[in-house]
Amino acid sequence: MLKQNENAVVYCEGAFNTPNGKTTHGLTRFTERYHISAVIDSRYQGSDAGMVLDGRPNGIPIVQSLNDALLAATSEGDIVSCFIIGLAPDGGKMPGFALQTIVSALKSKLNIVSGLHDFLTEDEMMVSLAAKNKCELLDIRKPPNRQELHFFSGKIKEVKCPKIAILGTDSAIGKRTTAWHLVHAFREIGFRVEMIGTGQTAWMQGAKYSIILDSLVNDFVSGEIEHAVHEAWKNEKPDLIIIEGQGSLLNPAYPGGYEILAAGRPDYIVLQHAPKRKEYDGFPGYPIQNLKHQIEAIEIISGKKVIAITVNHEGMAKEEINNECGKILNETGLPAFDTLEHGAVKLMEELKNRMKS
Repeated sequence: MLKQNENAVVYCEGAFNTPNGKTTHGLTRFTERYHISAVIDSRYQGSDAGMVLDGRPNGIPIVQSLNDALLAATSEGDIVSCFIIGLAPDGGKMPGFALQTIVSALKSKLNIVSGLHDFLTEDEMMVSLAAKNKCELLDIRKPPNRQELHFFSGKIKEVKCPKIAILGTDSAIGKRTTAWHLVHAFREIGFRVEMIGTGQTAWMQGAKYSIILDSLVNDFVSGEIEHAVHEAWKNEKPDLIIIEGQGSLLNPAYPGGYEILAAGRPDYIVLQHAPKRKEYDGFPGYPIQNLKHQIEAIEIISGKKVIAITVNHEGMAKEEINNECGKILNETGLPAFDTLEHGAVKLMEELKNRMKS
């Protein structure tokens, strides 16, 4: 069985610093479940992952190959036991070019963790090779057994602490990253906060109460959201629960958020937005509806107010960020924050004040 804090290398060939590398991005920014020794993407070999991603070094090297990753880890005294597939391509399909590296990882006696929809545990060759090398294959997105799933029951009403949902105007826009920043900001001031992860990356980062929405049969999505929130409240008695959003309400390929609003019943909603992104990620010709329209859709469905906007600064120079936040305030009347660039303290204070009133 995979252990907490395993040393891991993350495979992200051709996708680092793009929306299809978001799993790797999350793991290099923060994870309680693994220690990341290296990232594999030949396009950025020799670079520091944090410097490429956020302009701040984090000591995680980007290398060309699995062999280079293992050498880099050894030089730091790490014994790597886990190979994580950090790609997040459209539709969750396993790219053919990744297979040979996975085979090499198994031959190197590494456990494999995959968040894709093509399951390694259903590939006879991979299963045989894993058994031969005494390795484990873990398909994070493999659907749970039906008898383990929960149908919506109404027990969400028993949850007494405030719930904040971090939704977005598109997929791969930074909802999970903002959620974690907010979790950490509240914990810094002594709040007991639980994060409800709703995708494979949040699980890999160590969210204790996690579900993977796009692995579930639709009938059980609402019930699993409710169950995760209720379990977090029942077991931990937190001061606050933060729910990670998925996709976006109006995204043509990844419509997400409705079940979180309907079943998670958040008390407060924060909306993540990329001002420079004009079309849905990966779907040219499908324009993103304007911010006011997106806010209105969320508020009509939920009966709750969006109380803040968080900004994804892709396509922006740093000096543009404050100006864009000001534009959003003028357009919507809502405060806007870039938590990735400036941290989540000001957003946390805004929410704390809202919860007091």
